[in-house]
Amino acid sequence: MADRSPRRGERRGMDTLIFRTMAPYLTALMMLFSVFVLLRGHNQPGGGFIGGLIAASALAILGIANGVSAVRRALWFDPIAIAAAGLAMAALAGLLSLFADVPFMTALWAFPHILGTEVALSTPLMFDIGVYLVVTGAITTIALALEEREDD
Repeated sequence: MADRSPRRGERRGMDTLIFRTMAPYLTALMMLFSVFVLLRGHNQPGGGFIGGLIAASALAILGIANGVSAVRRALWFDPIAIAAAGLAMAALAGLLSLFADVPFMTALWAFPHILGTEVALSTPLMFDIGVYLVVTGAITTIALALEEREDD
């Protein structure tokens, strides 16, 4: 059998001009859709977990097309730090109910006026955003580690 491993200096995987060109646009579209699914979540199908999986998939597509360095440049923070911030946010969403003297994880709502519009903010939304960040950070960390390992 012929050796199909790439030679020194050659790229592997899905190395087509079309894929490399379209990957950033597809990633941006998928990230936007992941935020839509996140915000749609609590009362309808969707939420932080599914939104996080879509976001991590978008980053994986960018990594497959343009390499791990492109994903690390696209992210402002280390994926582990993103997951840790999400875990802290989800935990804080539950702890806020204890300060309000209600049972743990009881939903709390606030309706501040921002730019003349009443905005509904809630601890369930805060929890969903935390889950979104945990899933996105954890899955992206795994995907980047696998891609870096493959490059070696």
